[in-house]
Amino acid sequence: MKIMIVEDDEIIAKSMKKELKHWGYEVHCVDNLSEVMSEFRDFNPQLVLLDIMLPYFNGYYWCQEIRKFSNVPIIFISSKSENMDIVMAMQFGGDDYITKPINMDVTIAKIQALLRRSYNFTNEINFVGFGKVQLFLAEAKIKYEDREITLTRTEMLIAEALFRDQGAVASREKIMDKCWQSDNFIDDNTLAVNIARFRKKLASINLDGFIQTKKGVGYYLNKEGAWFE
Repeated sequence: MKIMIVEDDEIIAKSMKKELKHWGYEVHCVDNLSEVMSEFRDFNPQLVLLDIMLPYFNGYYWCQEIRKFSNVPIIFISSKSENMDIVMAMQFGGDDYITKPINMDVTIAKIQALLRRSYNFTNEINFVGFGKVQLFLAEAKIKYEDREITLTRTEMLIAEALFRDQGAVASREKIMDKCWQSDNFIDDNTLAVNIARFRKKLASINLDGFIQTKKGVGYYLNKEGAWFE
């Protein structure tokens, strides 16, 4: 899924691009804000994040230009949160609205919901990225650079829990509940054994150290490896 960002604040644009790439999206930030339509046609995105206050022409103008030939989902970005601004955004052809300072958790949720409503496929559900590592849920595979591994059902569930948390610590209880649900015979040792096997498999594709342990709490994905540079 390709997302185009039209934002004149370079810091905001780069921050959003970095976060969206971690979720597996292909992202393009418009460089020439006087040639938005040219870059739109070249990149052909599935969704646009469009700031309202821009040099040359504002976001409302560019939204109208896009709407002349495309129904691509558009989420407006603005530092204003008044009802009139939100109404105008919708009237000019926008599909949703987020305000600055940008909350990326909310933004990701809005993007995923809008993509689900707009397209007849669910790539954003079946694919999760973390740095350069890609988790394909439907295929039960992890790909990194030019190598890949196939996961067992338990490894797949562990991976999904960790990838969804994007580097935050997932508690042992949360992971065990996801993998084995109400099985009361499962304990920490069972999880530890599965994590150890999973780590060995990850090391075979140069992801040694990808899963880290938070002692006494749980596990998390490591943001300090080569896969995150």
